[in-house]
Amino acid sequence: MHSVLFDHIAAKIALTHDEWEISRSVFIPKKIRRRQYLLTEGDPCKYMIFVNSGALRSYSIDDKGEEHIIQFAIENWWITDLYSFLTGEPATDNIDALEDSDLFLLDLPSYNMLFDRVPKFERYFRTLLQNNFIASRERLIHTISGSAEERYSYFMKEHAALAQRVPQHMIASYLGLTPETLSRVRRHAGHK
Repeated sequence: MHSVLFDHIAAKIALTHDEWEISRSVFIPKKIRRRQYLLTEGDPCKYMIFVNSGALRSYSIDDKGEEHIIQFAIENWWITDLYSFLTGEPATDNIDALEDSDLFLLDLPSYNMLFDRVPKFERYFRTLLQNNFIASRERLIHTISGSAEERYSYFMKEHAALAQRVPQHMIASYLGLTPETLSRVRRHAGHK
């Protein structure tokens, strides 16, 4: 079960046998069912979550009860409410499963211990954060300056496999569109 996670790590940093043994001991395997919550807004976020298989989403709910999807996570992706995870403050996000999922959880003491005992993990997580920052910035630019068609086109270019696994109303939420607008855009683009 560790293979997807450890392949992901090995693609970014080279670890010795001893370093692998240390890292194997800190990742907590967890299986969850579709619609099961890993984090509820207001609770502290206790884990960084790696998706070994399955699909998760993180979202917030506004004063009108509308969901706003912040992130999806499928195989090989990490997800968390990073601010809450690092500070212990209450989470502003909810995280739940869109599919039955096999995960690996990493708590804050283990995260910090990895940095101390296997310093290469600082580079691993720095690379993840840099990539996340770049992707978030690209998404922000497309959201504030792109038309509905451009946002959808960019999403399909970057996340075509994800689009096959996530309900259309959730894609609309992620793109900041109404389901009706997304439906019109999809018809115009030739997607059904």
